[in-house]
Amino acid sequence: MSHAPKIQLGIDVLRSDLRQLPGTRWALVTNDTAVTSDLTLTSQALWQDGAPLCALFSPEHGLHVTAQAGESESHTVDPRTGLPVIDTYHLNASQLQAAITQLDIDLLLIDLPDVGTRYYTYASTMIDVMRSAAELGLPIVVLDRPNPLGGQIDGPGCQAEYSSFIGRANIPIRHGLTIGEIARFIAAYDTQLGRPAADLHVLTMRGWQRNMLWKDTRLPWVMPSPNLPHPTSALVFNGTALCEGTNISEGRGTTRPFELIGAPWASEQLAEQLNAYQLPGVRFRPTWFTPVMSKWAGQAISGVQLHVTDPYTIHPLRTALYLMSHLASHDFAWNEPTWEDSGPQTPYFIDLMWGNSHLRNRLAEMKPRDIDEFLHDEQLKDWIDPELLLYSCDKYAISHR
Repeated sequence: MSHAPKIQLGIDVLRSDLRQLPGTRWALVTNDTAVTSDLTLTSQALWQDGAPLCALFSPEHGLHVTAQAGESESHTVDPRTGLPVIDTYHLNASQLQAAITQLDIDLLLIDLPDVGTRYYTYASTMIDVMRSAAELGLPIVVLDRPNPLGGQIDGPGCQAEYSSFIGRANIPIRHGLTIGEIARFIAAYDTQLGRPAADLHVLTMRGWQRNMLWKDTRLPWVMPSPNLPHPTSALVFNGTALCEGTNISEGRGTTRPFELIGAPWASEQLAEQLNAYQLPGVRFRPTWFTPVMSKWAGQAISGVQLHVTDPYTIHPLRTALYLMSHLASHDFAWNEPTWEDSGPQTPYFIDLMWGNSHLRNRLAEMKPRDIDEFLHDEQLKDWIDPELLLYSCDKYAISHR
């Protein structure tokens, strides 16, 4: 039986003929998690192929992906290529434009792996770079990659007043798009708002379909950031990352982040209570764990481990809300609003993640029987023009849970 990849990535398509792109000075937005299908770093592969790279731009976590969430590496030089590295995570819009202008580039190339969830920040980096390039009239090329969660969508959009670096656009939490399709959505959205039009081109994959989860691609999993060690992590992150907006541990500081969830007040019957709902695609195991960093660091806490029994039927958002509703006791708290530009009007972190204040306002009174109705009411529907999609499959173009 062959275990060769079913698909060709955008970077693989580009490497087949570099002459398909114009320009003599390219800047590449990337980090060490962007690789070819044979696990060669995109930056190194293009450099070895003779691509006219003049600089690298890195996102959150840094070029070498050594930094934790909310951190990055400083400006440096890539030791493999000798190219300067610009840390975009520390730049505002005007600083980003200035950095691009100073390099005198004529093409911006983007190769970043997304994980299919709105509050994952690599897409935000892409959007910020796209908008700066559009202001400067530079062509933008996105090398497309799979959405590891496939084409299903779920959850609310992001209202304008809750826009932030973990939600640059009004797309669902589980958005069902590839990073190239996100770029096309943003380009169309910005044009409607009268912003400078992006000169955007997406180098599409060959062989990817919307009904594919990660294992269906037969591609090796490369950790896109320090706390997503395997595809299951990325799948449950879609829901359990919401714990980041609370004092519940989402398992950071353990070897199973986003799969281990707990708190000092969690009942040892929590797993039994959750298993009684027979939620599809998941089972809960009672456990204790001691995070070595982040919330409750150094303290043994009670909780559960999520065991995904069927990645095609699990509903990560619904699962997370059932879990959080059981932990929303008198010891539960929302994280204070200190994200980005702190001040009296700064939204709570959970509001930025959810895209509105509805979850924060409802969770304390929400019973498990209310969750399905709540999620149904929160769904963002009819938000994308099907013409912006680049891939389809036999059953659907894009589907709701």
